[in-house]
Amino acid sequence: MRLATLAILALLPLGACSTVQEAVAGPDLTPVRYPAALVPQQQVILASANQPMPSQASANSLWRTGARAFFLDQRANRVGDIVTVQIEIDDRAQTSNSTSTNRSGGMQAGVPTFFGLESSLGRILPGAFDPANAISSSSSSNNSGSGSVSRAEKINLVIAAVVTAVLPNGNMMIQGTQEVRTNGEVRQLSVAGIIRPEDITSSNTIRHSQIAEARISYGGRGDISRVQRTPAGQAIVESFSPF
Repeated sequence: MRLATLAILALLPLGACSTVQEAVAGPDLTPVRYPAALVPQQQVILASANQPMPSQASANSLWRTGARAFFLDQRANRVGDIVTVQIEIDDRAQTSNSTSTNRSGGMQAGVPTFFGLESSLGRILPGAFDPANAISSSSSSNNSGSGSVSRAEKINLVIAAVVTAVLPNGNMMIQGTQEVRTNGEVRQLSVAGIIRPEDITSSNTIRHSQIAEARISYGGRGDISRVQRTPAGQAIVESFSPF
């Protein structure tokens, strides 16, 4: 336990230096790596990345093994190929609901005769004691609530993704990330999912609505995002506050 605490305390200055450096020089772009490491999510690879390469056409034949047509097919079909993803999201949602409840109850009980001890109970109990109204209670509760949600999202972007795996049935797993830095702000777009070869157009493009298990992320980091973000201390207090 003591070693873990010391390790955390040793790493705090490193994190602080990174934050200070980012605040002064601006956010850094993520290094270009193999697509499987671009998006932090788990993907089950069911096929080997070492796919057999199509053999070259022989001297007496124009047909190339693995081609979908007589001429060269430009559409992605192997690990490492690039496919263009068109993201056109225009979603709107609006809900509204309200609830109201009201409840009241009452109870009254008396003991007119209690083994002839009615008068004795009047002397023991404080105040005026009425055996006919020995117990009386009432209760009431009211509750009302209302809520509404209005959301509109519109994204129109194009991004290139890389085929990271080919499944046994021919479907392909794609993944790609794009980063653009403008002054002190970095805009980041990530996409991942599973596509069918039949959905890829002749221009090697595919729509985001044709991606199964689609994971699309659009955001940024930098000066503007840091100012708009809720401070860490305030976010922690609001997350655990019982009020």
